[in-house]
Amino acid sequence: MVSATVTSKGQVTIPAEVRARLGLRPGSRLAFVPTADGYEIHPQAASIRDLKGAVPRPDQPISVEEMNEAIATAATEDTR
Repeated sequence: MVSATVTSKGQVTIPAEVRARLGLRPGSRLAFVPTADGYEIHPQAASIRDLKGAVPRPDQPISVEEMNEAIATAATEDTR
């Protein structure tokens, strides 16, 4: 069993072992799910909106032909 202490502000530091097992990182969200015996804590799936800005825009727009060529090249590499 792993335990933690609640501060006067209602905050808890999640032990490193638990963060690693749940795949938690700074900014991760948790869901508190009521059960018959109390609550279960689950990592909450991120929204697709959270990914906005994660990948920079290309300097130039990519044409449909370039996309199709990249797809064809990747498909060829996968069959080798």
